[in-house]
This record gives sequence, structure tokens and C-alpha cells, in this order.
Amino acid sequence: MTLSPETLAALRSDATAQLPSLVELRRALHRSPEIGLHLPTTQQLVLDAIALLGLEVRRGTGLSSVVAVLRGGRPGPAVLLRGDMDALPVTEDTGEPFTSERDGVMHACGHDLHVAGLVGAARLLADRRDELAGDVVLMFQPGEEGDHGARLMIEEGVLDAAGSRVVAVYGLHVMSSVLPTGLVASKAGTMLAAADSVVVTVHGRGGHGSMPHLAADPVPVAAEIVLALQAMVTRQFDVFDPVVVTVGRIAAGTTNNVIPATAVLEATVRSFSEATHAVVPERLTRVVDGIAAAHGLTATVDYRRGYPVTSNTPAEVDRLAGLVRGMLGEQAYLTAPQPLSGAEDFSYLLQEVPGAYFGLGATPPGEDPATAAYNHSAQARFAEESLAVGPAVLAALALDRLAEGG
Repeated sequence: MTLSPETLAALRSDATAQLPSLVELRRALHRSPEIGLHLPTTQQLVLDAIALLGLEVRRGTGLSSVVAVLRGGRPGPAVLLRGDMDALPVTEDTGEPFTSERDGVMHACGHDLHVAGLVGAARLLADRRDELAGDVVLMFQPGEEGDHGARLMIEEGVLDAAGSRVVAVYGLHVMSSVLPTGLVASKAGTMLAAADSVVVTVHGRGGHGSMPHLAADPVPVAAEIVLALQAMVTRQFDVFDPVVVTVGRIAAGTTNNVIPATAVLEATVRSFSEATHAVVPERLTRVVDGIAAAHGLTATVDYRRGYPVTSNTPAEVDRLAGLVRGMLGEQAYLTAPQPLSGAEDFSYLLQEVPGAYFGLGATPPGEDPATAAYNHSAQARFAEESLAVGPAVLAALALDRLAEGG
């Protein structure tokens, strides 16, 4: 860490001073949430918010992203700060005065705070442009909620937007519970799981429910597969490098006395290392095929790769911890005891470039982090005071890494 205590204190003070304007931006974003890769209203709000900062701005072509480059006053490498912008198909039930004005769509994951926070970091850095020994790429990203927006932005050149490949990437996620407001948590190595999905179709032969011996019933076979997958993850994978398989949907038949021709299972699969992530499809398929064959049936497995493991660079996590403790106090940084089983497409960035991803506590005032509504809930609320912390930490990371040189 190269930043002085005076610099860290100034960043914290300036971030606090801009809190009212960031809250206003956050609420505007919250009222008009959008889903997926095409977020025209959100994109325009971002463009308006950064219009006076003297940035080199371009819009995405295949998605409504915004990439803005802040040129430093001195030569040096480039770093990237990312904020995701998309909302969720959730009907809001928070009672907030700035509740979503779009039916069935809500910023239930806090991405509105991510956008406002990245704008805040851009302002802090623009005010210190002459101190920057290099450039900062500001990545406003659609499509984090399952649409691989980060990968698409990489394909459109976000990592090279400053003219050379960025040397570090940083991002955060606010948490409406678990962490007290203002607390920062991260860890070296695996921070978040890989997330895949699988659809299994068991093929049988339909018939009358009173005479199952004349049919080939896929329903008990599907039920056996569900149980066998739970045994698989405990007997074929290391307990310290686990796999989670959750079957969230089973569909078969139309009425109680008809044996259907097929049964369908849909599941999510989580893993915590690239080595395990690589072998899960083959092992899961082997279990499914074997059980179906044992009953004289067949099955098809549609295994869909999702986001890879989010793996932090140890040196960048050390940088984060030092800056947070220097800015906010020793107790403000927590080393996460274990990875979270959620997944993030920030993982694509970390596959390409060193960096750090961290959680930022945003439990609403007066609520217990242990019982407050979690991200993705229709009741999820976020402490806007966290907008005085996230921008300061992101700006400090950029300043500190650029001071280190290429």
C-alpha cells in the first residue's frame, strides 16, 4: 500500500460529502429498473451522471453498456473498476418511497447502488486526475444476472479500452444482510462459486396408472436420480472442495392415473474450484445414465455452463485489506471465512487480469444483519450510507495500484 493516511482520510471525507447526490442518483435508478442486456434508461442515467467529468465515453454495440476512460495526469498503466447495472424480475415489496415504478422489476440485488457507487468513484478520481499515474477504465455493465454481460464486454474490448490491457480489476457487491453497514469482506482465492444448470429428461413409455408393468414409468426413476445426485456430491467430491446440486423443479404427467412418457428435472450446480468444475458434468451424466439404464429407460442431460469460479488474486486482496483498514479502521475489514455459494460474472474479468472482488455491508439501519431480508428478496432494502464507503474504497484501489506502476 502506497497511499498516505492523509490521502485515505481525504477520500473518505470527499466520498461522504457527495453522498446526497449519489443517493439521489441511486433512487432514480431504483425507480426505473431494467432487466438483461438492454438497459436504455439506465444507460442514459449513467451518461448524464458522468457527462461533466471529462471522460472518454463509448457505448456498447451488442448491449447497452457504458465504458468510460479517465486519463491520468501522468503516464502509467490502466486499471478497471466495474459496476453492474441490471435488475431482477421481482415485484418490489419494500414500502420505500422510491419504490420501483415498473411492474415485476426491482433492483433487489443492489445494482443501483453499484452504479451510483461507480459514478462516485469516478468523481473522486476525476478530482485527483493530476495524481493518477495512469488511466482508469470505468465499466458500467448490463446483464450480470445470468446474461454473461461481463464476457460480452470483454469481447467488445473493455479490458483494452485505455489503449493497453488493464493491469488490475476491482469490483464490489453490496449486501442487504449478513454484513453490518460499511464493513468490507473478501478473501484470497475462491470468493464465489461457479454456477451451472442442468436439465435432465427421463424417457419412458406412457400407460395406465393401474397397470405400470405395461408401461415404463419415468417418475420413480426421476425420483431415484434426485436422491442419487445427493449421494454423488458427498461420495465423489472432496468435502473441502464441495459440490452442491439442488433440484429446483420436477415436472411429469398431467393427472393421477396416467403414467407419463417423460419426467423432467431442473437443477443448479455449484462448485468452488476450476478442477472440480471441470469434472462435474461427466460424473453427473454418468449417474443419470446409469440409473435410467438400470430401469430399462434412457435419459438425456442438457448441462449448461454458467459463470466460472470467482477467484481473487492474493496480492490484490492484501491491498484491499490494507486500504480499508487504513481508511476505516482495523475492524472495518473482515477476511471471509469461506466462499459464498453465489456466482458472479466478474469471474470472467478475474480469469483475464489480477484483481479483487469484495462484499460491502449495506444492512438497513435498525435491522439485524442476521435476519434482514437477503439480496434478491422482494423485501430487500439497502443502507444508502454504504455509498459513502464503496466509492472511496474503489477510488483508493485505483490510486494505489496505479502508484505501483506497470
